[in-house]
Amino acid sequence: MSIIKINAITVPADSGDELAHRFAARAGAVDGQPGFEGFELLKPTDDRTTWLVITRWSDDASFQAWVESPSFAHGHRGGSEKPDGAASTDAPAASAADAPHAHAGRGPVGISAELWSYEPAGGSTNAQAANPQGTNAQG
Repeated sequence: MSIIKINAITVPADSGDELAHRFAARAGAVDGQPGFEGFELLKPTDDRTTWLVITRWSDDASFQAWVESPSFAHGHRGGSEKPDGAASTDAPAASAADAPHAHAGRGPVGISAELWSYEPAGGSTNAQAANPQGTNAQG
């Protein structure tokens, strides 16, 4: 069963575009990591300043292997990140799922970050998306 890692990154109101730019600059950087299934960056549509980085992994071991990989270290050049996703005191917003956060020697965009871990426990599929012609498969 997949696991989902969510990094909730709080940024100043005027820094969200920079966060998105840094993620775009590293698009695909984790795609080849064993166990990686997908990624989304969610931008708030209201007055919140917390962005969500959603990653899906085949298992926790795959996520941990990425956190300990040279690719992760390259994307987190500040070197202050902890493998468990907790932020260090000298870089308050660095965490395991926000690779462009302290990108290319530039300072962090976020003011804080929190790593959440979930596994799917239920849900549904979009019948219209699964059957775009709108026909009923049951006849």
